[in-house]
Amino acid sequence: MFDCDIGGQHVNPANGSTTAGKTGLMRCKDRDSGLLQREQELRAGQFMGLVRFYENGRLQKEHSVNTQGNMQGRAREFGPDGKVLFEGEYENGSLRGLARRFHPNGQLRRVSFHAADGDREPQAAAEFTTQGRLGDLRCGAKAQLAPAFDDARSCGFGGAPSSAELFHERGHMQARGTWLQGQRIRFDRLDEQGQIRQSEEVDGPRRIEREFGANGVKRRERERVVTGREIRSERLQEFSERGSLAREQKWAEGRMVSDNQFYLNGQPRRSTEWSWNDRIATISEKEFHDDGGTATTSRWTEQRGQRTPVGSHLRFNTARRQVGERIYDQNGRLTRERAWDDAGNLVRDDEVFEDGSRKAFSR
Repeated sequence: MFDCDIGGQHVNPANGSTTAGKTGLMRCKDRDSGLLQREQELRAGQFMGLVRFYENGRLQKEHSVNTQGNMQGRAREFGPDGKVLFEGEYENGSLRGLARRFHPNGQLRRVSFHAADGDREPQAAAEFTTQGRLGDLRCGAKAQLAPAFDDARSCGFGGAPSSAELFHERGHMQARGTWLQGQRIRFDRLDEQGQIRQSEEVDGPRRIEREFGANGVKRRERERVVTGREIRSERLQEFSERGSLAREQKWAEGRMVSDNQFYLNGQPRRSTEWSWNDRIATISEKEFHDDGGTATTSRWTEQRGQRTPVGSHLRFNTARRQVGERIYDQNGRLTRERAWDDAGNLVRDDEVFEDGSRKAFSR
């Protein structure tokens, strides 16, 4: 509980009748300890102007508010020793211009630039460790962080690419990047041993992202195109622990067109291709034995995520002889099924009816 007064006259900030028409600085103290908790300015009964908050009798925060009760003008926050931990300017409740945060030791912790448009995300920002090393960097469309930080140089606004190393609070390098005209064109994330675990390259709208194992072997590579707010995948590769290609998927205009999987010995394992007619896809699929020989072939149509088998679906043994065939009509209904032994002799040829019953096929 606390008690408040204006110029020695008791007021209750929760009771508007006690503050009506008053002008001055309201001071609130803890009832038990007598320590100052809050100061707030009133003008003709309206809370407007300076606001201060205290902790254990020490100034913790100060700012001003406008007639709408939103923060307006300079704002600061303080540590227990009185050192400034934050300073910035507000425009009707939103940060504008440069804002700074500091570590308790006085080192700059973060500097950011905010447009006066109500957007909470800064246009540019840089973060620093307690030792003063750069920890993170977000470049804007132009240099905006001076004099607190020279982003004109670090963000490549001088006409040539600029590189920077980013450090973890524990002291090891956690990333390194290259910027040109404010755009990040190369970025590597590192583990504590200095190995690259993720990387990103940007060339205009094209973006290539890679992931690596702890042994440095590339495990994944994705290529995407960014246009405005749209991000389209174009290629995705996955690799085994040994580094051999295990899978590759490709897209065109946002639609899957191929998906190829591989055995560890490098031979194809499965191959799937899509051809599109409006929203309907025709899918051709093959599976392979580990020596590269075809194991199955099949064809499907796909609409709204629903696959329907069509045409002749074949099976082959490791000697590459055909040993099975299933034939589907255009509605996906199985109409005929044949089987051969490994020597190539026909052992079954069934006509299949709508109810699932069968009989030997006769011409």
